[in-house]
Amino acid sequence: MAELMFFGATHEVTGSMHMVRIDDHWIALDCGMCQGHRMEAEEKNRQWPMPPEKISAVVLSHAHIDHSGRLPRLAAEGFDGPIYCTPATRDLCAIMLPDSAHIQEEDTVYINKKRARKGLPPVEPLYGYKEALQAIRQIHSVPYDRWFQVVPGLLARFNEAGHMLGSAGVELAFGKRNGHTPSLYFSGDVGRPNKPIIRDPRPFPACDTIICESTYGGRVTEDVEDAKATLVEVVNRTCKRGGKIIIPSFSVGRTQTIAYYLHEQMIAGNIPNLPVFIDSPLAVNATEIFKMHPECYDAEARAFHKVTGDILGGGCCTYIRDVEESKALHRRRRPCIIISASGMCEAGRIRHHIKNNIRSRKNTILIPGYQAANTLGRKLVEGAQKITLFHETLPVRAEVVQIHGFSGHADQRDLLEKLTPLADANRRVFLVHGEEEQSETLAGLLTQRGFAQVTIPQRGHRVEI
Repeated sequence: MAELMFFGATHEVTGSMHMVRIDDHWIALDCGMCQGHRMEAEEKNRQWPMPPEKISAVVLSHAHIDHSGRLPRLAAEGFDGPIYCTPATRDLCAIMLPDSAHIQEEDTVYINKKRARKGLPPVEPLYGYKEALQAIRQIHSVPYDRWFQVVPGLLARFNEAGHMLGSAGVELAFGKRNGHTPSLYFSGDVGRPNKPIIRDPRPFPACDTIICESTYGGRVTEDVEDAKATLVEVVNRTCKRGGKIIIPSFSVGRTQTIAYYLHEQMIAGNIPNLPVFIDSPLAVNATEIFKMHPECYDAEARAFHKVTGDILGGGCCTYIRDVEESKALHRRRRPCIIISASGMCEAGRIRHHIKNNIRSRKNTILIPGYQAANTLGRKLVEGAQKITLFHETLPVRAEVVQIHGFSGHADQRDLLEKLTPLADANRRVFLVHGEEEQSETLAGLLTQRGFAQVTIPQRGHRVEI
């Protein structure tokens, strides 16, 4: 008997975690951190579907924090089993999880100063550096397209998802994979075709049950070429005003994509040779990881590398680690591009760059992708006239531009292309990792295309496989 339970990224786009049971073993598909409304996210991040010591293994789709970010907490509370992922994902987690721990420890110091002034007891971070290292020690890397045993009676293999470096869909076979056995496919986050650097997502394998993301299930996003054209327009327009372009970006994946495009457009002569500052220690480290895994590159990236010697902006980008160098960017008055984390403007150095540049009409805040509900990035793209940063109310005078074409997520067309060929053989589809409207739109389209059962599960929903 096998069972499936949904616990994270249900009716929302963060906190990915789905549980699979076979016999007496529970396996987690992802162990992501919830992001968004602070108090609600904090509460969810401290909850588990069962005691961590009862979980036998984790199979990780990719390294983004909303998919991997609670692994240290899981290990700290008693999980001592293996964590399986691709080699590139393992290397990215080795820098991302300690970085996440550092951010939480810093945030907790700041919060506790405020609580102390109010006479309130201190709070503890979700986890620290020691717990992050423990989780990393439990990671086992497995190459794409190779079957491996997760627990007795359950086999898995990774399928290229094309979302970020090392990202994978997870194919599961219950029992022996020869002959007819129940099968499940967890899409992880599905990428877009023709995305730079990494390979295109591969087709979904035929299976009985699919757990599929639906971030853009109700939206057709702009083509990559249109997104590049918009980037060129924004850069040129802001330069003519004498302003700066501030880009909040995920340190891993999105930052490298934007650096690639800026480098490409400068070489083509479509934008000026502006200084580009990548102000994120994590992004600097992640870029080194990208260089370690050329096996994940697509043909275009390999060809560009032959021409330039460096696909990630070596000729135009300055990578910044030092805090004082970061602060010095606030004093720059000439046009430049600053790319900094976090991607949804919820933490990190980007908040300082926004604070220092949002009050000038010369500048542009360029937001390259989806912004989750209740985040500062979402407020900006929805047209907020004022924002609050560091307890200060700031007028929004800078131009705010959102470009969806750089998103690492498949849009509605891409998801339908992957799913529709499986309608006849597939028994059921569960749509996760999407806000309700996005998931419901995709569910309706899948039903029209012949899927017998399409479900948008609630948190805690359980079903037999």
